Amino acid sequence: MLQALYNGLSGLFGFSKSLDQIGDNISNMNTPGYRGQSAFFENVGNGIGSQLTGQQTDLSQGDTQQTGTGTDVAIQGKGLFVLQSSQGDTFYTRAGHFRFDGNGVLIDDTTGYRVASLNEAGQLADFDISSLATLPPVATTSIGFTGNLLVKTDTTKQVTGLQVYDASGGVHTLTLTLTNTNAATPNSWSVSVKDDSGALVGSGQLRFDSTGSPMAGFSDMTLKLSYNGNSQNVKLSFGTPGTFSGVTQLTGGSSSLGGKVADGHGVLGVSNSTFDDDGILQITYTDGETKSGPQLALAKVADEQQLVLQQGALYHAPGSVDVKLGKANDADFGSIVGGSLELSNVDLTRELTQMIIVQRGYQASSRVLTVTDSMLQELYSSTGGGGG
Repeated sequence: MLQALYNGLSGLFGFSKSLDQIGDNISNMNTPGYRGQSAFFENVGNGIGSQLTGQQTDLSQGDTQQTGTGTDVAIQGKGLFVLQSSQGDTFYTRAGHFRFDGNGVLIDDTTGYRVASLNEAGQLADFDISSLATLPPVATTSIGFTGNLLVKTDTTKQVTGLQVYDASGGVHTLTLTLTNTNAATPNSWSVSVKDDSGALVGSGQLRFDSTGSPMAGFSDMTLKLSYNGNSQNVKLSFGTPGTFSGVTQLTGGSSSLGGKVADGHGVLGVSNSTFDDDGILQITYTDGETKSGPQLALAKVADEQQLVLQQGALYHAPGSVDVKLGKANDADFGSIVGGSLELSNVDLTRELTQMIIVQRGYQASSRVLTVTDSMLQELYSSTGGGGG
């Protein structure tokens, strides 16, 4: 009979532990990347109650929710993000709530741990975009022109507002003027270019053949500019000889002339960044130019039940656990969903149902203690233990 007392007590301990786990799951149902835990018990044997054998992690995929934040990422499929602390410790998580710090290093927004990428040698490295935070200036090298000139009616045509960049990122505005010189040379136009100071920076001649297409040898010219001690050549292209894709001289149609600066820019900052499904950061700059940044490192453990939960959704791998590193969409690693987070996989309905079961079990175990105590009291009284 005394054993029943201890058995009931072991039930109280077990159900209490199980309720602790349920409470932890429910409290973390809004923690991104959190995986629910379940407490498991076993029969001690020889009729002496139950004991806690450990906890098991629910490894099922949580729902993915769009956040609209480019540095938020979720894994669709297998894999864990890799984080490293300033002390050199390595952690793993499914929660991809990341941001860039002031040095251009991607960090976990909750812990501040550095997010890892894989370098060319396949080793872990900081996810660092400091070298891509801005693009250096690029000098303009080419300007293309289109439109139609009417040789009999047009005397001059002008294109203004042609902004070119020097090697230091400075902006200079050019004005191109075409003057009809057909009277002196058939189908010809003199070309002059001035900068925003009014200085003449280039001149030449544009000629057309009998079809109205730019003539070979007279279809382009090169400006030799010098700004801030740096020289640069800018090619002016009026079209390809034998074609009508550039500037033409046709008897029909309207009169028009336009120009477009083909390249060059000043110092560019980042306007947006997001991850593609391979975990590569795609960086968009203020002029619309894009560049690819580092690629997220992913980790895989054959038996993730061996990982030790540290806090929230952060796991540590004991030394005996073999961790394989890789990248999204490699082998059986999952893919990356940018601008999204994986939510907790805690099923509230299941947890509440389990809570009812635990409550009934706890009540039953408590009842075993009460009944056993009553029977022991009755036995004590019947043997004269209560007499005076």
